[in-house]
Amino acid sequence: MKIKALVSLKEPVLDPELTPAKIVKELDKYIIGQIQAKRAVAVALRNRMRRQFLPPEIAEEIAPKNIIMMGPTGVGKTEIARRLARLVKSPFLKVEASKYTEVGYVGRDVESMIRDLVDISVSMVKVEQVANVKDRALKHAEEKLLDILLPYKPPHNVIPEERVTMQDSYNESREKLRQQFKEGKLDNRIVEIEIQEKNFSSFSIFSNTGIEDIDVSIKEMLPGLMGGKTKKRKLKVQEALEYLALQEQEKLLDMEQIAREAIQRVEQSGIIFIDELDKVASRETGHGPDVSREGVQRDLLPIIEGTTVNTRYGMAKTDHILFIAAGAFHVSKPSDLIPEMQGRFPIRVELDSLTAEDFIRILKEPQNALIKQYKALLETEYVFLQFDDDAIKEIAYSASYVNDKTENIGARRLHTVLEKLLDEVSFNAPEIQNQTIVITKEYVKKMLADIIKDEDLSRYIL
Repeated sequence: MKIKALVSLKEPVLDPELTPAKIVKELDKYIIGQIQAKRAVAVALRNRMRRQFLPPEIAEEIAPKNIIMMGPTGVGKTEIARRLARLVKSPFLKVEASKYTEVGYVGRDVESMIRDLVDISVSMVKVEQVANVKDRALKHAEEKLLDILLPYKPPHNVIPEERVTMQDSYNESREKLRQQFKEGKLDNRIVEIEIQEKNFSSFSIFSNTGIEDIDVSIKEMLPGLMGGKTKKRKLKVQEALEYLALQEQEKLLDMEQIAREAIQRVEQSGIIFIDELDKVASRETGHGPDVSREGVQRDLLPIIEGTTVNTRYGMAKTDHILFIAAGAFHVSKPSDLIPEMQGRFPIRVELDSLTAEDFIRILKEPQNALIKQYKALLETEYVFLQFDDDAIKEIAYSASYVNDKTENIGARRLHTVLEKLLDEVSFNAPEIQNQTIVITKEYVKKMLADIIKDEDLSRYIL
């Protein structure tokens, strides 16, 4: 499929080959079911790609269509958003709406989520830039190390011809030393290098409030007093090389350019997942506005609608950040949100509760399936697990039964059931190495039957 060339929007171009169908297929590798939610996020992502190919005056007007995902815990709401962000390598942040409070009260203010997202983006860009300068930094570090191992002292009071001869002799010795270094013959030698003293150039104020993001920099305020101090330390050659390479990396990185690119990525492709939105939905109590509910919603409005937030790396606009909200909405419902908040989340998707059949697929199909994880863990101790199909069905039905009888925590119940089921094997693994343990339906019933039958035990153990 051909798409017209990018007009002039300066941002990381999303892959045009990443169609909604391909996005859903990719999400299917990790999340079972929930096709409507997958379709919604796939279309939202595709619209971002389409926006990149529009003239700037039109692109600027097109805001992302934010999504609310409704469904009980453990059905895949968070995982969908997280996998989506990894798929497109976008800056991604998960926050809980219940953490925030209205401005003026003790607690984090909502603008801190944008600062956190920018920090994540800076880290992402920095890792990419380090990969670009790594080889150069290593070469520079190698030269520095050779300078330490074989320092060059310019000769005094010698005729030019002798100076040239001495320089050639030094160069020859240096090349021999370089060869020995590459062959690993110098690895155990001790060298003395100057290292930067670590100092705490910033500190936090009132760590539970939004003020902690100010990061007052003592180093900037008092450059003569703080920082810049070095101390000599003796290290092995290989350790010294690693340290010098890190120093050279820092010198080669352009932090201003990294900050600019990081903010641009946040503004154009950032994703914020707001969990527990239902916890800040106002319910009719007759006691006036709630500090942790309506106030938080009103503070969230400008962030979601589009505003400019001051971060330590510069100003970041939130106009084109995609917000995906989620909540169980057991007690409250989306209509309990204030009308302005409802209007900022035009797409609503309901996720299905998981059945025993879904649990069977969750145990077997995803790339990160739980059974694959437990097999891999125990194989490190040469204990090999095999699960019969009937055993997998019994595990799934047991988890579904406990969910129905107690609190429904979705696929997370499989974690507790499997932990109880494999407790004995995991504990005795070092003593039963080089054995294959076959998990059968009878074994599952034996390990779980008594607990599942007793509802009180199920509540506390599973």
